[in-house]
Amino acid sequence: MKLVVVTAGLTQPSSTRLLADRLAEATGERLQGAADTTVIELRELAVDIANNFVTGFANARLRAALAAVTEADGLIAVTPVFTASYSGLFKSFFDVVDNTALAGKPVLIAATGGTPRHSLVLEHALRPLFAYLRAVVVPTAVYAASEDWGAGGDAGTDGLADRITRAASELAGLMRPRAPHAAPQTDAQVKIGTGDRTGAGNKTKGNGQNGRSGGDGKRAGTTLPEDVVPFAEYLASLRP
Repeated sequence: MKLVVVTAGLTQPSSTRLLADRLAEATGERLQGAADTTVIELRELAVDIANNFVTGFANARLRAALAAVTEADGLIAVTPVFTASYSGLFKSFFDVVDNTALAGKPVLIAATGGTPRHSLVLEHALRPLFAYLRAVVVPTAVYAASEDWGAGGDAGTDGLADRITRAASELAGLMRPRAPHAAPQTDAQVKIGTGDRTGAGNKTKGNGQNGRSGGDGKRAGTTLPEDVVPFAEYLASLRP
């Protein structure tokens, strides 16, 4: 199976990448080594993503990242918190992901920040984003504040290690090998029109305009102007 990790940390090293690695390691352990893990560092794709927005074309490196996400059996998405939401780089990447690529795909969401007060970003920003993309988001989301690293939690909360373990178990439990993702059809691949349809409802008689047959008959389901009752006349007929 294929596990893909998308991390939007901007520094090297970063707490965002550290959390992503911890989540990937825990998920891999629960899959008993049955997953190939690919890490996508968005900081390395920032210029490629921006160019895609202004040109409409993805270069080879960005196409490879998008293909990895599309073909993944499970996804871990981790972002730093900026201005009470996910980072612009994180959102920009998922803006260029095909809007059907994550449909039905198990996703573990996670975020990092300087204070626990930003932990609700997971619920009011990340979870709605992936719900819109029709992903299956695991129940446990993982937020790591600066003070969580090395802390063991308290009587009312689980420590970071426990949250990582629980979220990884949920993701591993949902992952299954996926069928290849079907690319959306283009207009050229979709046959439009009625030329190939047969049946009595489409048969007409006589010669029509522009050399086409059928100009004198009525196609089934077609309403001609003379068949329409003017609205004012219809209202008048309803009056006593």
